[in-house]
Amino acid sequence: MKRVVITGAGTVNALGLDVPSTLAAMAEGKCGIGDLNFRDVDRLAIKIGGQIHAWDAEGQFNRQQMALYDRFTQFTLVAAQQAIGQSGLEFAGELALRSGVILGTSGGGLTTQDDNYRMVYEEGKNRVHPFVVPKLMNNAACSHVSMEYNIKGPCYTVATACASSNHAMGQAFNMIRCGMSTAMITGGSESMLCFGGVKAWEGLRVMSKDACRPFSLNRNGMVQGEGAAVFVFEEMEHAQKRGAEILAEVIGFAMTSDASDIVMPSKQGAARAISGAITDARLNKDEIGYINAHGTGTAANDKTECAAVADALGAHADNIMISSTKSMHGHLIGGTGAVELLACIMALKDGIIAPTINYEEPDPECALDVVPNEARDAKVDVALSNAFAFGGLNAVLALRKAP
Repeated sequence: MKRVVITGAGTVNALGLDVPSTLAAMAEGKCGIGDLNFRDVDRLAIKIGGQIHAWDAEGQFNRQQMALYDRFTQFTLVAAQQAIGQSGLEFAGELALRSGVILGTSGGGLTTQDDNYRMVYEEGKNRVHPFVVPKLMNNAACSHVSMEYNIKGPCYTVATACASSNHAMGQAFNMIRCGMSTAMITGGSESMLCFGGVKAWEGLRVMSKDACRPFSLNRNGMVQGEGAAVFVFEEMEHAQKRGAEILAEVIGFAMTSDASDIVMPSKQGAARAISGAITDARLNKDEIGYINAHGTGTAANDKTECAAVADALGAHADNIMISSTKSMHGHLIGGTGAVELLACIMALKDGIIAPTINYEEPDPECALDVVPNEARDAKVDVALSNAFAFGGLNAVLALRKAP
């Protein structure tokens, strides 16, 4: 079995348009959630989100590209450029054939769908752009990364709601570990912050109108975000031979299904995923120092997740720091696990634990160390990243400090 390391990272999200600015914002406990700004937002009950207001698509892509790139694809390509640039890899010859792209998204080109539904049903137009389908399809971002960088190995998109990017990164990890690939571009992206996207989530009645407060007793729902994070996963020996900087090592992965309810989370399913990742990584429970929680800020998720952590880790759960960065950047749905992996890398590489901001009142059912409101300096050798999705689909990654 090959060892797998991360040699590049890139991101675009409400906290920053690259990794350094994002990590700085996380370390400062900044909030990227604010007023939404798009057509017909006044018709929504929910008017806040982790929207990327500084996005300049026209300044980064030409007219022909704009016809093909939905907002979620744009985010992905910029994040991928950062990650691949940092890694120093050039995909040619044998490396191109033995590298791939696996990305997660839930809605894909939802902004494109929303715009074209308006044209046809509201404005009465009978024609749409000939590239609507290739623009909105969920695999568009994955395909464009593959074409842009000459990556000719396994390339596909994973769609498992809020666990999409964790599932994608787990699959990328396994492909390198088993020897199928030398390097994989992986992560996830999402852009659901349009009228139809937010209106659909409103119907679930799980959205907050004022703030995301994970684990706080007075939490009142999740807040949507948008963006992408992309990583270069690479076989460790290959990375070391070329002298690449290693950000962290990926050491374990597990995925489970609750097989119980389409929206309500299960403690048992989540706990099995956490335990499975620990077993896969061949860890002792007391080696884990930090968990980046799924931590959506809903009443059901947060208490269920805390119960699952306690169930999986036993007495050691009281010694672990666990935080939710969704309080800062919002819930990126299919892209959320990818952005949150940055917090794990920061904990391992820089010794900084991102806080759970907006925390106001302790909840007896969330009685863990949730790193409230302020970042913390701490030495961490092993971290877990949780993702628990609608449909009862769970995916947990385990990472170790760079060797």
